[in-house]
Amino acid sequence: MATNFLVHEKIWFDKFKYDDAERKFYEQMNGPVTGSSHQLPSPPETTGQAAPGTSSGPGASSGPGGDHSELLTRIASLEVENQSLRGVVQDLQQAIAKLEGRLSVLEKSSPAHRATAPQTQHVSPMRQAEPPSRKAAPAPAPAAAAEDDEDDDDDIDLFGSDEEADKEAVRLREERLRQYAEKKAKKPALVAKSSILLDVKPWDDETDMAQLEACVRSVQLDGLVWGGSKLVPVGYGIRKLQIQCVVEDDKVGTDLLEEEITKFEEHVQSVDIAAFNKI
Repeated sequence: MATNFLVHEKIWFDKFKYDDAERKFYEQMNGPVTGSSHQLPSPPETTGQAAPGTSSGPGASSGPGGDHSELLTRIASLEVENQSLRGVVQDLQQAIAKLEGRLSVLEKSSPAHRATAPQTQHVSPMRQAEPPSRKAAPAPAPAAAAEDDEDDDDDIDLFGSDEEADKEAVRLREERLRQYAEKKAKKPALVAKSSILLDVKPWDDETDMAQLEACVRSVQLDGLVWGGSKLVPVGYGIRKLQIQCVVEDDKVGTDLLEEEITKFEEHVQSVDIAAFNKI
């Protein structure tokens, strides 16, 4: 029975394949192993159990050589990075030195430095010891020059041109205002109008509706225009007159319109506003 079970067990017979794959993986991750190579134990021929003292886990082939190579690789990368950082620092130091040199040159050649330079000149002791009698008396030339300048200023009229310009500006403004008023007066003023739908009710079903409509349309007012009309049944054979009209709001009001229509007392019982819309 044990031999039949081991017939289907292939893990130990194929172990060299897994060892080679694991070794290649760690070599790709950490670089080739330097120093003494670690030899893997040869697999037994007739047994499926692992040899004592060996481990079949994923880290069986990794040893001190792999860790040492990884450490060397990291140290080499750090040295390269350190060299590059040193080069960057040196470049920055050179750039700062150049900027400081240019700044000192600009400060020396600036106008402020030139203006302050004469103030630092030293006066010789011999010039300070000269007697006051030998000094030249100040000439009154600046006062005469100032009087000449005042005379020249008096000859110049500084305000005459401004007054003329102000008068011209006022004239142009008034002209433009007049033109605007004339243009606005020529435009037709907008007339506010309203559309009204009236319900005119008779007294009973015997009222002559044609005569009632004629009475309503006989109302003529300034700003009133009559429109279409129709008869609408109310009930019990009674019909009301619905008539449309357009009125000017400033001239004809609804109260005046109702008052004029209700004067026909023989035909009209009441007047109601069914609809009111601004145009």
